[in-house]
Amino acid sequence: MLAAFLMLALIGATGELSGGGLAREVAERLVCAVRLQIPCRHDPRLLAAYDPELAGLLREHAPLISYEQGMRSLPVDFRECRSPDCADGATDGLARASLLGRPVTAFTHVVDCRRPDDPVPAQADCSGPNRGNLYLQYWLYYPDSASLRGVPVLGKRGFHLDDWESFQVRVGPGGKVMSRASSHNGYNGLPSVADWASDASGRVPGANSLRLLSERLGLRERNGWTPVLRSRSLLLVAGGSHAGRAGGADRRIRWTPPAALRLFPIEALSGGGSDFAVTPPWLKRVYRAPEHFGTD
Repeated sequence: MLAAFLMLALIGATGELSGGGLAREVAERLVCAVRLQIPCRHDPRLLAAYDPELAGLLREHAPLISYEQGMRSLPVDFRECRSPDCADGATDGLARASLLGRPVTAFTHVVDCRRPDDPVPAQADCSGPNRGNLYLQYWLYYPDSASLRGVPVLGKRGFHLDDWESFQVRVGPGGKVMSRASSHNGYNGLPSVADWASDASGRVPGANSLRLLSERLGLRERNGWTPVLRSRSLLLVAGGSHAGRAGGADRRIRWTPPAALRLFPIEALSGGGSDFAVTPPWLKRVYRAPEHFGTD
């Protein structure tokens, strides 16, 4: 503790440390430890994968998840649970874990395009309008998806094993925070009649053209991005399909607060694998091109 305070005093006096990257990393860890920031205490995995600033921002912008009434499924760690039997939880109240004790989990990924003079991050698209932005991605895994569950005449139509959904945050150069949530084949923000074109993109002929038209007319934010209100990220999740909406009326019938959401960096996964019925995040285009309008 004494060494940490001495290091802080040195930083305050000189404004920098000699010794390059290693010295800076040591200083950041000491500052983090002395200040007892949340990522230091609760997110050691984030700190192992990212620097303290990014770890703190990932925790700061983690969404409050509000689930549709009657929904039982929870996003979990696919390495621990691949079945609804272990992912289902209570239908109301605070949801920290499933009935079998699997914690509510989001897998994180960062695309940092804030420094135009730095080399482009590996396997990331920081070209054009992406330059200068910081993108924080939260990926949610559900063991299955049933868009039309509960409609007897349709049986299992719309059902598939494994379901990856995402909540994404964009922090602009001026500090403006935007968010969007994956919804079927596109992304949605605040409720809008124009969102159906995003949901139908890739399935219904002409839907992409209607989506672009609604964005040009100002009926919908480009690529589904919408301002984060009251400095709080909110993710509304639909039952069955798990399609999301970034913002809107907080139902708060069944919810997971940001502090209760376990965050695990995708970058720390050892050979994440691809044995899923759907494409996992690390193989999707949007994982590397964070402004992409599709969920592929």
